[in-house]
Amino acid sequence: IEERRCRRNNRVEGMEWLMSTTQVQSLSAPERRRKRGIITMSVLGIFGFIVFGFLPKSGQPVTFSFVLGKEWILVKEWIINSKTGSLAFSGGSLIAILIAAFQFRARKTVGLASGLFGATFLMSFLCWAAAGKFIPFTGLLQGALFLSVPLIFGAMAGVLSERSGVINIAIEGQLLAGAFMSGVVASLSQNKWAGLLIAPLAGVAISWLLAVFAIKYGIDQVVLGFVLNVLVIGLTNFFYKRLLIPYQSTWNAGGTFAPIEIPVLSKIPVIGPIFFSQSIIVYLMYVAVALIHIALFKSKWGLRTRSVGEHPTAAESVGIDVNKVRFRNVLLAGAVAGLGGAFFTLGAVGSFSKEMTAGKGFIALAALIFGRWSPLGAVAAALIFGFADNLQGLLTITGTPIPSEFMLMVPYVATIIAVSGLVGRVRAPAADGIPYSRGSH
Repeated sequence: IEERRCRRNNRVEGMEWLMSTTQVQSLSAPERRRKRGIITMSVLGIFGFIVFGFLPKSGQPVTFSFVLGKEWILVKEWIINSKTGSLAFSGGSLIAILIAAFQFRARKTVGLASGLFGATFLMSFLCWAAAGKFIPFTGLLQGALFLSVPLIFGAMAGVLSERSGVINIAIEGQLLAGAFMSGVVASLSQNKWAGLLIAPLAGVAISWLLAVFAIKYGIDQVVLGFVLNVLVIGLTNFFYKRLLIPYQSTWNAGGTFAPIEIPVLSKIPVIGPIFFSQSIIVYLMYVAVALIHIALFKSKWGLRTRSVGEHPTAAESVGIDVNKVRFRNVLLAGAVAGLGGAFFTLGAVGSFSKEMTAGKGFIALAALIFGRWSPLGAVAAALIFGFADNLQGLLTITGTPIPSEFMLMVPYVATIIAVSGLVGRVRAPAADGIPYSRGSH
């Protein structure tokens, strides 16, 4: 009996040792995410080296321009052979992959190597796609930021509402309402500032409907969001046909804000024209992103917001009014999205046109998902989508081997990659989209 007991104890100890060894050797969730990212970079890097650098038999010169306006000149133009540039930059992307692999084995972050890979892969692609062409590189980046502005505002609206547990499919309607009201009020008052001030209120009006029906009455939030989008599209189309087209000079001629050049900073080569020679709406975007990120992770309001989005029952147990927090955040999200809508009229075009948001609210929602419901992650995703949008326009104008329609697919393909888990698991806030009744468990 004693011998059997000893053998049983040895087997138990062996199983415990095996389990502990397996746990030590298994990768944590961030490490698995980094590993998937390295695998994805490896596939893209090998593809780029073969297609961009190795397959072309001869190369034409590519001209990159780095001067856009009156900024200080560091490098005016850079002319490089397309095949040589593609080979060099694609080789650089492979080196970045090796660096990322070594950093992963050393259990270090691979952010710097990932950034290096992205830059070299992009330059390799540009050298291949723009063979014999002229690329205004600074203008390309400035246009990318310009097209990203409504996406960033929309993504920030999504962060505010979904972090507190309310799915915001109505971002498209909030952007469109802000664009319509800002253009109309600016036209009637002949004051662009009045239009800018009314835009957040238009977004709040749509968000109020979302909050009432989703939070108070528990309506399905996805269906409700689509209904609100259709409602805003219908109303704006009706008034556009009845008022804005017949009386365009009175109702639809608000104008745009002129760019504001920040002294000294706007003169910095490349960076200056991109970030510090923009309209007031872009500067407000900088402020909104900074405030939302700091408040969400460094303030009591942010802690409450994240708690009601992750575990509303626990939040209620410590005295937090869950639905009150959600209601306020949804209204605040509408204000941010409405301000982003003003960019379409007062920041870009100067007048309202039918359905001018053109699905940007849904792209903003994709940026939110791709950025893992984080303010800075959503901004990075929106910048990538804006860059892809601007790049496809440039490629269409210059004429390249790639049809522009493929570039339009980039935001959606990137979203599918993010959701599918190829670069890591994407998880929404645990209580996102789940109505909450006070006292429920």
